[in-house]
Amino acid sequence: MKILIIGDIVGRPGRNILKEHLQELISEYNIDIVIANGENAAGGNGLTRKVADELFEMGISALTMGNHVWDQKEILKFIDEEVRIIRPANYLEETPGRGSIALNFKNSKIGIINLQGTTFMPCNRNPFFVALEEVEKLKKETNIILVDFHAEATSEKIAMGYFLDGKVSCVFGTHTHVQTADEKILQNGTAYITDVGMTGPSDSILGIDKELIIKKFTSSVPVRFEVAKKGPAQINAIVISVDEITGKCYSIERINKIYA
Repeated sequence: MKILIIGDIVGRPGRNILKEHLQELISEYNIDIVIANGENAAGGNGLTRKVADELFEMGISALTMGNHVWDQKEILKFIDEEVRIIRPANYLEETPGRGSIALNFKNSKIGIINLQGTTFMPCNRNPFFVALEEVEKLKKETNIILVDFHAEATSEKIAMGYFLDGKVSCVFGTHTHVQTADEKILQNGTAYITDVGMTGPSDSILGIDKELIIKKFTSSVPVRFEVAKKGPAQINAIVISVDEITGKCYSIERINKIYA
């Protein structure tokens, strides 16, 4: 099984570039299923029903989230019913939505877990302990398990990779919007990358208009962030190959494409 995992989709530029090129990537890499992080897909902050439906219609099978999950308040109206959206599992137990799913695919299932880091980020429960709980639950249904660890610190992400090595198929980092070049297969068959990167405007600072970010760093005036609207766009992603029986990965390839 070949799985395409897309880095944080940022605003309309991210959605538009996927609309234009996602099917090309699926054909080029012979992809079976597509997963993406969608927490910045609506205007650069959060996710709306309309935007979620747009992404699903493109061929994305599930959307993981992160610390911006509640930025669009309307998500509270549909996150409980929409099983294809996964918010961090280590939020408090009464939080709306779900932190993991077993996604039906052909004659098998794929487990997906979303976790949020604790370093430099607000968090409620230890993601390492919650990861084990979620893995144990999903193992009853499938050996193919993907973990989106939405975290700031590289050390925390790397630690999670080694912590879950052999227990899950892939641990991939999101949140920083900067793709890392450390993709690898760990000793016990888990694919790992510290950050998948960002899908959105490449002539920007993490997807935001670069002049606004520069102004923030060079003045004491509050700045309202806006998604960059001009210039080329990029797709950051990884492709992993997974043994459907054991759930172990035997390859991981990084994708970094820029479209004028």
